[in-house]
Formats: sequence, C-alpha cells, structure tokens
Amino acid sequence: NGALLLRVGQVLQKQLQGGKPFGSRVLSSLRPRSVVTMTAAVDANGQTPKPIECRAWVAYEAKKPLTLETVIVDPPQKGEVRVKIAYTALCHTDAYTLSGQDPEGLFPSILGHEAAGVVESVGEGVTSVQPGDHVIPCYQAYCQHCKMCDSKKTNLCASVRNWTGKGVMKADSQSRFTVKRTGEKIFHFMGTSTFTEYTVVHEVSCAKIRKDADLESASLLGCGVSTGLGAVWNTAKVEEGATAAVFGLGTVGLACVEGLVHAKAAKIIGVDMDPGKFEAGKKWGCTDLVNPKDHPDKAIQDVIVEMTDGGVDYSFECIGNVEVMRSALECCHKGWGESIIIGVAGSGQVIQTRPFQLVTGRVWKGTAFGGFKSRVDVPMLVDKFVNKEIKLKDYITHQMTFEQLNEAFDLLHAGKCLRAVLKAN
Repeated sequence: NGALLLRVGQVLQKQLQGGKPFGSRVLSSLRPRSVVTMTAAVDANGQTPKPIECRAWVAYEAKKPLTLETVIVDPPQKGEVRVKIAYTALCHTDAYTLSGQDPEGLFPSILGHEAAGVVESVGEGVTSVQPGDHVIPCYQAYCQHCKMCDSKKTNLCASVRNWTGKGVMKADSQSRFTVKRTGEKIFHFMGTSTFTEYTVVHEVSCAKIRKDADLESASLLGCGVSTGLGAVWNTAKVEEGATAAVFGLGTVGLACVEGLVHAKAAKIIGVDMDPGKFEAGKKWGCTDLVNPKDHPDKAIQDVIVEMTDGGVDYSFECIGNVEVMRSALECCHKGWGESIIIGVAGSGQVIQTRPFQLVTGRVWKGTAFGGFKSRVDVPMLVDKFVNKEIKLKDYITHQMTFEQLNEAFDLLHAGKCLRAVLKAN
C-alpha cells in the first residue's frame, strides 16, 4: 500500500530526527484503522444484553420539577456502553438547562452529567471497557482519532458531538430511553444522562478508573472539579508566584483555587457577593476575599487593580455572567494578563469590552472541561485523589437519596450547597 509506506517513511524520518527509538508504540500507530477486531455485545453474565427497567428522573419541560418515572433502557448498540450509575451529583449546568436558557436544551430529557458507576454491558466493537469496570461518564468525549483529538491545542472531540447535541446516539440517531408508562422516547443530555439508575453512553465518553477509588467522590470529576483544576493547570498554565482572581466561589471556583494553590500562586483573590462562601474560600486557599457589595462606588475590577499594583496575572470567571466576564478581563494586568471564561452564559448573551483592553496585551480565553482529554486525564485525576493530592470529599456538602433530586435542586438554587450527591444504586 503506497500510502501506508509513505506514512511509515514519514514517521521513521521524524523518529530519527528526534533521536527516538522505533518501538512498538510507533508500529501500533501505523496499523491501518480499518483493521479492527470486532467484539460482540455482552453483559456481566456473558449474555447478549436485554432491555432494563429502572427509575429515572425525567425533565418534561423547562422551569418545572423533574418527574420520577420507570423507564426502559435499551441495550447498548455498536460503540456504546450501558452503565449502572452508583452516584450522581448536581451541577449548575443541569439547572441552567432546566431553566430554559440553554439553546441546546431538549425536552423531555434525562439530565445529569456528573456521575460514577459500573459497566453493566457493552455494545458491539467496544474494547476499552468491559462489564464490571468502574467508569466515569464524560460529556467531553475523546476518540483519539479525529483531527480535534489529534491536535495538541484542544481537548474538544468531534466524533460524537453532532449526535450528543441532538440528544441521540450515533449508531442509529435514536434514544435508548423510553418511558414505560407512556411509550414516549426521552432525549439524552450531554451524552451522559446520569439522573437515572442505568444510562447508555458512547464508548468514547467513558473513562475507565481504578476500582479502589470511592465512586461517590470520583463522581465529581465528571465536570466541576475537573473543570476548575484544568482551567488553572491546562488553559492558563499558571506559574509559581503568579497572582490570580477567582470570580464565584462555588465548586468550580474553589477547584480553581485548589489548582492555584498547587501551582504555588502567590496571591489568590476570591470574589463573591455571598460572604457565607468566604469561610470555604479561606479553607481552600484564598489569600484575600472581596465582596463587590462592600465597594458600591467602585467597579470590582478597579478594586482588584489597586490591590495588585496594576492587576492580576490571571483571572477565572466561574459564574456565567457576562458583566462579570468583563470585570474579570479588566482586572488583569496590561501586557500579559489572561482571563479564563468558565461559566456558561444564557442564550443570546454577548461579552463586551473596549478593544483597547486587548490591544494592550490582555488575553480572553475560554475552557471546556478544563482542557482535559477525558478518557486519558480523568483516570489520572482519580489517581491524584486516591493519593490524597487533590480534594474531592470536601466538595460534597449534601449526601442524599435518589428520591431527593428535586430537593437537591432547591438547595442548589438557594446557594446552600457545593455539591449534593445522590446515591442511585
């Protein structure tokens, strides 16, 4: 095959130029992708998977409480994994979609995207996980083969995005959820749908983790904690001695603070309008805490600029408020300051600032899942947790039953919890 020989030559040339050995890892990368050994669909008993009946919380429409239903979860199809959810947590993104502000929000659907569980069965062709494996469903896929995954510039993956954004699975553009009572099909959410006792996800969205990790704590790595840590470590790449401001001291903001502490930032300013969050800010490592309400005659960016001799090196917006996004940029030091947008704003909202803010060297960036490549980096984060290098348990303020989901949403809206985690199975 001429194309394959050309590829071999190119790789050999790169290896020789880089002084690297021509080993098995290189050989494996040269195998034609069309040569695949297909595996059959199988469950934990070695049998062909069958439909499962279980309980799930269905969001029938925006701004309404969720309804606990008995649903039928279809067997996983080609490239899919059916997961028995052990624990699922609430994230503000779930509340954002339920509010009706999400332009991709679909109803009826099963929300939820922070969870951990055990593989119940796998579909045809699945090789990276098997029944019994402990996994974290990840809304950010990682296929390893698309041009996005091949790039070192992003963690975004294009392999299943066109389907997850429409609430269906790639194999047949259909949902795997049906309400038993009515026969109605239910949309998937973010490719995860974890507010259910069983869910079906794409293999490329399923991160296999070590079995000795506590699943309740590990569930938080499906979104919030990973996003905050990664915003600091991957997107901003904060260096030792840097100064930073974190806007919003919820789970994501505190994870940013934790990441900054690990990066040995010299000054970490926590910004929040709720002074009740300052105790957690101090516990996580903020060196300063600022309430904009204490400065009614001055913009918060001006307050921070004065505190830091010209502005911080890095800022992180963890709220999803476009006005705060502007403040976060404008509190950065001219010439090199970087502001990272993490929060998700409502549909149709836009960010704005004077172009001069960017002309004079400030940088505006965004991040999704903290820049982590899910199936590779989530297991690494689990290792860090098991080795007591990062917090997870401390973010859990409420441990609740599966039946208490609507109560957990009330706590989230009231700002009375960091993470409420529900035991599903």
